[in-house]
Amino acid sequence: MAEIIRMPKLSDTMTEGVVSAWHKKIGDVVKSGELLADIETDKATMEFESFQEGTLLYIGVDKGKTAPVDSVLAIVGKPGEDIKALLESETKKAPAAAPTEPKKEEPVAAKAEEKPKVVASTLEPQPVKVAPAAAPTVSTSAANGNFKVSPLAKKLAKERHINTSFIKGSGDGGRVVKRDIENYAGGGVPVVGIEGYTEEPVSQMRKTIAKRLAESKFTSPHFYLTIDIEMDEMVKAREAINAVAPVKISYNDLVVKAVAASLRQHPKVNSSWRGDTIRYNKHIHIGIAVAVEEGLLVPVIRFADGKTLSQISTETKAYAQKAKDKKLQPTDWEGNTFTISNLGMFGIEEFTAIINPPDACIMAVGGIREVALVKDGKVVPGTAMKVTLSCDHRVVDGATGAAFLQTFKQFMENPVLLLGMQNI
Repeated sequence: MAEIIRMPKLSDTMTEGVVSAWHKKIGDVVKSGELLADIETDKATMEFESFQEGTLLYIGVDKGKTAPVDSVLAIVGKPGEDIKALLESETKKAPAAAPTEPKKEEPVAAKAEEKPKVVASTLEPQPVKVAPAAAPTVSTSAANGNFKVSPLAKKLAKERHINTSFIKGSGDGGRVVKRDIENYAGGGVPVVGIEGYTEEPVSQMRKTIAKRLAESKFTSPHFYLTIDIEMDEMVKAREAINAVAPVKISYNDLVVKAVAASLRQHPKVNSSWRGDTIRYNKHIHIGIAVAVEEGLLVPVIRFADGKTLSQISTETKAYAQKAKDKKLQPTDWEGNTFTISNLGMFGIEEFTAIINPPDACIMAVGGIREVALVKDGKVVPGTAMKVTLSCDHRVVDGATGAAFLQTFKQFMENPVLLLGMQNI
């Protein structure tokens, strides 16, 4: 008997999926556990294996198309089996369920619009008054009152995107001729502008980012705390660590370690709003925002407070590569209790980040910069870094967030306190 294979729910936030590739075609035999299709979710492209066996009789979602979770993805059954009644029963179940993917005509229209649209109407020669006596010498059209331009000059001007209304003609009666176009050196607004744009369909990842961050920004009352941290000692410590560490340790790895140690001392920051309750997490799972082509992914370093810097570094690098390759699995990005977003490597000195639900806080990390510091009454050169903590005021108060930042600052400015807790 024919069976329906439905669009799977491959993540907790997935509402629809895009079929990025089919590994079987109609008429192929499908075995349980065989790879059937690649499904693009809101966070990654994942391989989908069939749990049913039979011959592939019907494909409900073409490659590149979108369909909601639980809609008909495919049908398998016996060769030649009639599936018309099965499809009709599905239609009766949801008569108003319009397909979510764009109509077939829409992608074609979008591609057509990718070509720049030349708009030259506003820069056509403007009408001026022409003396009646000069009319016989006009080679274009004396009746329309335009500037006098020879046919060859007009053709040449069009090829070079030159507006002839800005050229003083050297021909009879001020007529613009070929040599005027060739000798034109600019001035005014001679070049015809070109307007253009491209449009691309919104990816599942970008849709989810938009939805989740909009909900966070407009439902969580954000407030922000910024602190400046002297980095001289941490810079020296990192150099010493990398001289002996089995893997290269980045400043971000040190930030993760210091955040984890600080959260252990301030559990109220390691929390989330649950409507009728506030959850204070005893475990510390730190999400690391990773930029990919289509947006942001946040893989999670689990039990970060119990891991060495080398372990944190190795996991972070592996997650970053998996994110870029779209190979992250739901277990890689779920369960965060606190999030770090670091733009320091891009030269950003300071910024604020939107809280990543369900966390109560997110830390935005700026770049390390050279500054003038006052020590013992003297101005000396040094290095510093700004971090900004975004807090959900329903969960974390200003004093709580400030105390957390003070502890974090102490660890970063005195790395011996942080690194003395365990081996590198």
